Amino acid sequence: MRRRTVLAGGALALAFVMGGVLPVLAAPLPADKAREIDAIAAEVLAATGAPSASVAVIEDGEPVYAKAYGLARLSPAIPATTSTRYGIASVSKQFTAAAVLLLVEDGKVSLDDPVSKYVSGLTNGDRITLRQVLSHTAGYRDYWPQDFVFETMRAPTTQQKILDGWARIPLDYPPGEQWRYSNTGFVIAGLVVEKVAGEPLLSFLRRRIFDPLGMAGVTEDDTKALSPPDAGHYTRYGLGPVVPADKEGPGWLFGAAELAMSPSDLARWNRAMIRRELLKPASWTAMTTSVDLSNGTPAGYGLGVSVRVRDGVTTISHGGMLSGVLTSNTVWPAEKRAVTVVANADFGDPQTAISQRIAFLLRSSTGAAATARTLMAQLQAGTIDQALLTANGKAWFTPARLADFKASLAPLGPLRMLEGQGVQVRGGMTWHGFDAAFGTRTLSVSMRLTPDGKVEQFLVGPKAS
Repeated sequence: MRRRTVLAGGALALAFVMGGVLPVLAAPLPADKAREIDAIAAEVLAATGAPSASVAVIEDGEPVYAKAYGLARLSPAIPATTSTRYGIASVSKQFTAAAVLLLVEDGKVSLDDPVSKYVSGLTNGDRITLRQVLSHTAGYRDYWPQDFVFETMRAPTTQQKILDGWARIPLDYPPGEQWRYSNTGFVIAGLVVEKVAGEPLLSFLRRRIFDPLGMAGVTEDDTKALSPPDAGHYTRYGLGPVVPADKEGPGWLFGAAELAMSPSDLARWNRAMIRRELLKPASWTAMTTSVDLSNGTPAGYGLGVSVRVRDGVTTISHGGMLSGVLTSNTVWPAEKRAVTVVANADFGDPQTAISQRIAFLLRSSTGAAATARTLMAQLQAGTIDQALLTANGKAWFTPARLADFKASLAPLGPLRMLEGQGVQVRGGMTWHGFDAAFGTRTLSVSMRLTPDGKVEQFLVGPKAS
């Protein structure tokens, strides 16, 4: 039976409070784009079966859109709203990193301090730095590589038990030589904050980050499960029914994945990152600049965040997965834009699909992707700009073929996503492959460009599942 998606928490411009001062808000997202986001969310929830998703968008450095879709809880049914809190999973890591950076600003620690200065008995603790544990280059084994709650994880634990099991054993590799994602490092970082600050990690975060930024709804998802009206966490086995997910035992999420909040609260943090507020500029630079491995290769990760530079544009992002919840948080600092999506399901990747499609809607394509996007829109309208084509391309796009393109592509609705699938050079031309997503239908695109950028070939067809 197809789930009927419940829409709740209408679009709004959010009031962001910082230091008690209400900033000037940007105009709400244009109505046509808001409708597109609504359609994207409805399509993805229907396709995946995820109970709910919640979205927050920043444009030009200000909040412009927040909306929740579906059910925060299935039984009894509770609609999701923009104030519904979800576990944000590993997106929590950037807050632990920020806590360390605030202590650096206070002159109490250095990123190049050995971890042994603060936590004793760790393998190679005198050689591994705080910077390395915050960037996943320390070599400590990840205590939770599984995508489910393993048996031991059902019971309560302590930070010291985690370190005994995973940070007091041989390293996976020499410090600094590789990048391997490891939750263990952020348990260490959280303990460092508590020891140096002399207070619990969550208390420090609240006092130094959440309260100053007006993130009033933040709570924790570690010691106990969220309770109504906040989101329940859900899973499914194969294509079976959606059921409540297992909860991690108390203590397992400390430092690495313990926070819960609404996307609207997380957007307040994104706004601070874009505006470089709260932390000093040097701290933001340290966090959002990729560290280098010992051979000089960029790791693609800063301190608690992924860092990607493509076509000269830097993307700062992090995803998160807990049992029953998925999070995607992406910031484009130079564009003053951010998109946050949380879903209370650990299947189907709904948060990524929604986030990527919103980004595609709001951001301009460049290079070959821009050409493909333009041509796809033209073919849906049954036309094509002859100036974009080579002589062979002009001859191939006959009126009959253009009519077929229009008849078959126009009913699919607007293009939701254009994802690159490869680039090859052959016969003096460059081939670009794309997956083009329209609602629940994805097509395959094959485009060949001559050195002067003219289109020799633009083929669209079914994509094998």
